[in-house]
Amino acid sequence: MKLATALPELTEHDVLAVPVGARGALPGWLGAADLDPEWIAGALADTGNGGKPGGITNLPVPGRRPRSLVAVGVGDATPAHVRSYVAIAVRRAQTLAEHGATRLVLPLPAGAGPELVRVAAEAALLAGHRFRQSSSPHPPRLQRVALVVPGAGPAAVDALHRGLVTAAAVTWARDLVATPPDTADPAWLAEAARARLAEHERVTTTVLGPRQLRAGGFGGLLAVGGGSDSPPRLVVAEHTPADAGGRHVVLVGKGITFDTGGISIKPTTGMRHMHTDMAGAAAVLAVVDAVARLGLPVRVTALAPLAENAVSGSAYRPGDVLTHVGGRTTEVRNTDAEGRLVLADALAHARLALGADVLVDVATLTGAARTALGARTGALYATDDDLAAGLLAAGGAAGEAWWRMPLAEEHVAHLRAQLDSPVADATNAPGNPGATTAALFLQPFAGSLPWAHLDIAGPARAAADHGETVKGGTGFAVRTLLRWLESGMLAR
Repeated sequence: MKLATALPELTEHDVLAVPVGARGALPGWLGAADLDPEWIAGALADTGNGGKPGGITNLPVPGRRPRSLVAVGVGDATPAHVRSYVAIAVRRAQTLAEHGATRLVLPLPAGAGPELVRVAAEAALLAGHRFRQSSSPHPPRLQRVALVVPGAGPAAVDALHRGLVTAAAVTWARDLVATPPDTADPAWLAEAARARLAEHERVTTTVLGPRQLRAGGFGGLLAVGGGSDSPPRLVVAEHTPADAGGRHVVLVGKGITFDTGGISIKPTTGMRHMHTDMAGAAAVLAVVDAVARLGLPVRVTALAPLAENAVSGSAYRPGDVLTHVGGRTTEVRNTDAEGRLVLADALAHARLALGADVLVDVATLTGAARTALGARTGALYATDDDLAAGLLAAGGAAGEAWWRMPLAEEHVAHLRAQLDSPVADATNAPGNPGATTAALFLQPFAGSLPWAHLDIAGPARAAADHGETVKGGTGFAVRTLLRWLESGMLAR
């Protein structure tokens, strides 16, 4: 992607996007581009395109210079409206790539500042992203995007860089989630993380195998992964800046590379997408990758407990009592409530062994969160109001929707008894409301540290394209966490 300060010379291989503002407002540069504003306005009126976000009008171009003209609503040019404008233009241009288009010329609305440059860069790469594993040739794709921003200066260049790095991290997370489970077992995912993060001088990546996990007391992770021929792993990826002051943030991501449900086996319809159950691990690893590429002055560690929850003679059972890192015990009542068991070990390890100051976990944890909030909003639980506010603000800036769920004592006191077990400190299946009782199960492992739990069971996977999100793994939470780490709220 290139940043241009003026409309480039157009060729028969270009697709030109025209941002249509609220009430059909057209940009002032049309005449200079030898395009008739009155003719375009008439075409927009004929198609009912009044500039509302999501509106699109394909216009014929005499002489094919550019090859195609696509007028797209940009509304009031808010970040959300610009994301929609860019995503629609990119998708339209990609379809025209099969007919000879190679470049999308993408002017931003007048007055666009650095924030909109970043938003546009992220949206362009994310909307155009595809994952394919097919024997047939891939269809032609756009080769270039020219982002036109009159008067763009150094701040816009920096914003473009941040947007491209962010989008690259999200697409890496998406690719990890999309990789089929016959490839993406715990060992493969650990090695993929090690290889990617080895590019960064200030990132140290360690992978713990079964022997080290047994020595460290990871009873939950070992139990969940014990039924598979692919043993569990724990990836520890630490970014240490030159100035290591400030708080140590540890991000924990659930990494179930495939979830059969174990002995409490899932029905077929519930199992078919369970290679995406490692989306939390993919997200936190991608955040560390982006932090290193941006050179952020934050000390942040990603912990990715990786396991395949399988069915075999060595699988763990309902009725088992597991001992986690730090000694807390869990009675297993449902082997399909496995994610919280691996997160519990990782949270305790972060607190007791890594010296975490702030903990955030990310997990495709409960169907209850998806039922409550739908497929595009994540559930946010937090023990610290400042932490919650920071994450919500970051999500708003990133274009990722979160809803804070109640965790205050007056809301949850009556639920704590549901975790009681006659033989252990807690049970792993305390019942409804499932998203909240799962958070309550995890809370003791975070101790008294500021802790946030992000349940992304809904938005981690998309059933269809929408906005800059594509069908399949979405990389949800990467942009929120990166914006939060960029915000400077972690200084002492």
